[in-house]
Amino acid sequence: MKKLLTVICFLPMLLGCAKLDLNPLSEGSSENWYSDETEISMALNDLYRSYLWLLDDNFATERMTDNWTQRQSVHSYIAGSIASDWSTAEDVWLNTYKGITRANTILNNLERAQGVITASKLKQFEGEARFFRAALYARLIFYYGDVPYYTEYLNIEEAFKLGRTDKSEILKQVYVDFDYAAQNLPVNYGSAELKRVTKGAALAFKSRAALYMGDWSVARDAAKACMDLKAYSLFPNYREYFLSKTKNADETIFAIPRSFELGVSWGAKNFYTRTAGGSSVAQPSWDLFCSYTCTDGLPIDESPLFDPRNPFQNRDPRCTMSIVEFGKEHLGYIYDPNPYATKVENTSSGAMVANKDTRSVDTYASYNGLSLRKWVDEDWSDNNETDFDIIVMRYADVLLMFAEAKIELGEIDDATLKAINQVRARAYGVAVEDIKKYPAVTTLNQQELRMILRNERRVELAWENRRLDDLIRWKLAEKALTKPIYGVLDPNDLKKKVVDKGLWFYGGIPQIDEDGLPDFSALYAAGVIKQLNEREFDKSKQYLWPIPSKETLINKNLIQNPNY
Repeated sequence: MKKLLTVICFLPMLLGCAKLDLNPLSEGSSENWYSDETEISMALNDLYRSYLWLLDDNFATERMTDNWTQRQSVHSYIAGSIASDWSTAEDVWLNTYKGITRANTILNNLERAQGVITASKLKQFEGEARFFRAALYARLIFYYGDVPYYTEYLNIEEAFKLGRTDKSEILKQVYVDFDYAAQNLPVNYGSAELKRVTKGAALAFKSRAALYMGDWSVARDAAKACMDLKAYSLFPNYREYFLSKTKNADETIFAIPRSFELGVSWGAKNFYTRTAGGSSVAQPSWDLFCSYTCTDGLPIDESPLFDPRNPFQNRDPRCTMSIVEFGKEHLGYIYDPNPYATKVENTSSGAMVANKDTRSVDTYASYNGLSLRKWVDEDWSDNNETDFDIIVMRYADVLLMFAEAKIELGEIDDATLKAINQVRARAYGVAVEDIKKYPAVTTLNQQELRMILRNERRVELAWENRRLDDLIRWKLAEKALTKPIYGVLDPNDLKKKVVDKGLWFYGGIPQIDEDGLPDFSALYAAGVIKQLNEREFDKSKQYLWPIPSKETLINKNLIQNPNY
């Protein structure tokens, strides 16, 4: 609890930069701040800082899933090695409670501005602060279960007595805060303040909180209310939506902005091709690659359209929009991981250059032959920096949350199918009504729809930090995160055992199981692929994260989660 106490006791000084015994008028403090619109807006701005959204930044939770491959290393979470001193759990706990305390501080001081700010503006500010408090508590109860809950000031003695509140009780208060925010926040602010939270954001995050807790009717109603605002629409081009040039799209419900102009960017070198100047440290996994269905809507082990020698052909368009296709131009070069392709074309000059994206030329080229295309554009290879926004909530997610809630409630109707088909049709670049131009979902069978929906979420939201949450709440982590990580053979073996036998790319067709998870064991047994690492997931504890040991050691009322 020590870190939480630090936040509680010293937050006014952190926010206001005030000294212990002075409150100069030129500096904000808990005694002279929150008195007008400018000061409250500045305080609220702190809740948009990226450190509060660290799980949505830098592919943070994607690294912990079966969508990710990073050479022969593996994240501690899927190595099964996390303990009560796990740094990620510590950082999330500390920063989330910082945000909660800051939201509480604003809420507990709004009365100072009464008479200076209109009543409607005060309610809007209160709604904004309540939104963040609700979103942050929703995060805590999903990852940690029961957690300390407070909305008022706490002194040291009170803080030391603070134990864990039942998550179901916290969830009720989360709903109350989201409802207040939805009632008092505008649908939009106009061009000047597109990034601030809105009525739609409150409804969408309420739906997510309910969905994560299995509260299906609340999730359905909140998602439907967000849809009924008619404020959001799917961006026409899936590929272009994720590029840094696309800002303030109608699909984006809540994002943390980044821009080179404001000096807020992100190091990108680890995630793009070596020939173009990247380091190709991490890439989409084979598990993800095999999850994209064929254009007939069938998985690759069932569709007659799938050819393992041309694995990108006849696939859901999101496959080549998310993963670089072999033999195609990418960042100014032809991408080809084939061990015989020692030179590739520079498409600007036409010259042939050394192909650093095959391991026969560069040992550190992609270990599974794949490279990320989603999010990636030329500004990544310009100076190894990019400034795409951190998208935390978008409209496609709302549509899929609505559909999932309806499926789980057994309310399968045209609205359920349309929500899924809108997302799928956009991927194919056609109208949802043009059912002959894309594999529209038509089944009314609940189990079939459940599996379709889950795979649709995976491919639509790939590398957006949603996969881990889905694996946890579907209780699939114990299965998906215990499968080995595979990649291509070393160059000489790859030539002799795969390419020379006409088996390129990975020597055959993996089987897709009833949960949509690919099984490569037969290909591994045949010696045509290589195991890069093991995944481990301890289902006896890892569905909940550990409460940081620094907290439990200092507060005897804070009981650790099981088996940590």
